[in-house]
Amino acid sequence: MGGDHKRLKPGVLFIFITVCLDMVALGIAIPVLPHLIQGFVGTVSAAGWWSGLFNSLWGLTQFGCSPILGALSDRFGRRPIILLSNLGLALDYLIMAIAPNLWCLLIGRVLNGVTSSSITTAYAYISDISEPDERAQMYGYVGAAFGLGFVLGPTLGGLLGDIDLRLPFWVAGLLSLVNAIYGALVLPESLDKAHRKPFSLKDANPVASILFLWRAKSVMRMALISMVSNFAHHVIPATFVLYASYRLGWGQREVGLAMAYYAVWAIIVQGGLTGIVVRTIGEKATLVVGLLCGLLGFISYGYNTNWHIFLFSIPLMGFWGMTNAALQSLMTTRVKVDEQGLLQGALSSLMSLSGIIAPFVFGYILSVMTRPGVDRVWSGAAFFAAALTLLVALLMALGVKDRAKGEPAPPKAPNIHHDGEPLF
Repeated sequence: MGGDHKRLKPGVLFIFITVCLDMVALGIAIPVLPHLIQGFVGTVSAAGWWSGLFNSLWGLTQFGCSPILGALSDRFGRRPIILLSNLGLALDYLIMAIAPNLWCLLIGRVLNGVTSSSITTAYAYISDISEPDERAQMYGYVGAAFGLGFVLGPTLGGLLGDIDLRLPFWVAGLLSLVNAIYGALVLPESLDKAHRKPFSLKDANPVASILFLWRAKSVMRMALISMVSNFAHHVIPATFVLYASYRLGWGQREVGLAMAYYAVWAIIVQGGLTGIVVRTIGEKATLVVGLLCGLLGFISYGYNTNWHIFLFSIPLMGFWGMTNAALQSLMTTRVKVDEQGLLQGALSSLMSLSGIIAPFVFGYILSVMTRPGVDRVWSGAAFFAAALTLLVALLMALGVKDRAKGEPAPPKAPNIHHDGEPLF
């Protein structure tokens, strides 16, 4: 593993904190961004279309930039990529806070997609410092940091949005700046120089990064499952705020509290239960159970007519969070130490590819189903489409080969020596 564990303890804490603060910043914006868009365009139907476009363009920038940043982290280390990402996010939120029109807001959102690489690199960081048998639990802890961020973020965003729709973006930018400063003080590097590899644009473009997954056939099926599952996830940022407003009459405050309730379950499941479940039934079974819970949760969301249904459906969605930890554990033990950044960049490219298409698809479904003359009961159609998507992922997961207990990770690649100037 990369580096001394005692030396890395502040770094481990920082990774959890940076994931949490990034999710707080993202969560702060979620309850208010669709309403800010609606303020520029007018109707819920129009806002649904534009929200989908915003998120699709965000996915497009992620698709192009994530493999480059993943490869750069394999070349120069995880620390500089994470710190630069946090600084970039601070700038992005500032642009969105002062945006005078829809197009400036869109520019801020696109730049956010370029710079929001810290999560991807954080996964590579965790892989650097953890043993194969620890990874499912470690990724569960990262998932708990996600959950904690979503407890604080949407709740804070809803409360701040009631004061002023722009205020949450100012706070999100400040949090990202504080995160960068804190990281500069405490974050050690996790990737030893002996395990770094030269940067090459040939390997860092999104197509080449996906071909890396094709060559690493042991992870390809799992990567596709992750992509399909992520496709379904995009229904939430693309439609949930507007759907809850249209179907239930909720404002920013109610949406923020609902997301916080979900996040509490995410913390319970990913921070406490994921490691236990994996040790008890194995990673494959955990993956299948998680996908099934997500599928049932989306069906429940689509039928939602009052807040009581959320008391049932949100815990189910919390158990869906086990899926990513199980997938990450299975995949990271099947690639070499010097390929972890490339793996995470390739996975991020697939996630971004789904993020290009999914928000527009779900946003368009919401737009059509909220037009005048369409019965309100059909407004949940986007969630039924997401449930169907997870059914595809569930069927794919049945063919995943489980990791044998104690199965070692692939051996470390030989030290890479590069003569002359860096390729980048």
